[in-house]
Amino acid sequence: MTTEHPNVELIRRFYRVYGGDDPQALAEFFADDIRWTIPGHHPLSGTKVGATEVLAFFAELAKAGFKADPVFLAADGDWVVDLHRGWSTEPEGLDILWALAFRVGNGKIVEAVNFAADQHAADAYFWRKYPLAPVPDRLA
Repeated sequence: MTTEHPNVELIRRFYRVYGGDDPQALAEFFADDIRWTIPGHHPLSGTKVGATEVLAFFAELAKAGFKADPVFLAADGDWVVDLHRGWSTEPEGLDILWALAFRVGNGKIVEAVNFAADQHAADAYFWRKYPLAPVPDRLA
């Protein structure tokens, strides 16, 4: 009988909690100084630093009804590679594969880097869902 790498089990638990209705519940998985990088050129892209910023990002994803279904997980040392189907439900419109590289330390996610299978589709979706405020509100 083989046992699963503990970091893979951590990420499996992360996805089970992510599938719930409380994005703040994800806090238990994050190191205080976590860095989470979202690729692209859209309002949610960039590197989120610290658990507060990462939780705010997940709260925004929750507004779009994002779901994730892991397809593949593997670990090597401190790293876990994940391939999952990720899709939006509010509104529908984005349904692609994503890969994440998670670095784990002391049983917490300390770094995550997202990779989109179709970055152009992701950018277009996030611009539709999270448009910039009109000027002058944007400049206030």
